Amino acid sequence: MALEHAILVSLLEQPGSGYELARRFDRSIGRFWTATHQQIYRVLRRMEADGWIAAEEVVQDGRPDKKVYAVARDGRSVLSDWLREPVEPETVRHELAVKIRAAAFDDPAALISEVTRHRESHAALLERYRTGEQRDFPPGAALDPQQQLQHVVLRGGIEYERMTIAWLDDVLTTLHRLSD
Repeated sequence: MALEHAILVSLLEQPGSGYELARRFDRSIGRFWTATHQQIYRVLRRMEADGWIAAEEVVQDGRPDKKVYAVARDGRSVLSDWLREPVEPETVRHELAVKIRAAAFDDPAALISEVTRHRESHAALLERYRTGEQRDFPPGAALDPQQQLQHVVLRGGIEYERMTIAWLDDVLTTLHRLSD
């Protein structure tokens, strides 16, 4: 996936300025596809030049004017073509897993604080996902197709974090047992 595709999806969900788009990446899409603010602005300029998006100047009182981007017909066509392309299963590069295996050749206790730090980070993200789910997808709410697909992706993130936390708990149990 290219950053362009993630931007097209985000702009189809809701048109916005470069700043607003960068904030969306910080809050949600960034968990699946990361990009710096500079990368986002650079790609927006290229996408506008290629006719994938169109910008409307919005005059603001007391602040500089801003450009609000929306997906153009060519952008929808590009996204439609991309959607139909096969996606290869992702390979995982997991440095922490390699370190855990390496602990067999050193002191397993040396990894306990690092694994604990990772667990805390995943637990915080899980809590953020759950809070967002309660806020954006209350039980019994009627969801349109866009919201249903957003929710299924969020549920996948929740399950991934739950699985990762359970695995890290198992790793910690094993490290503690081997350290005794």
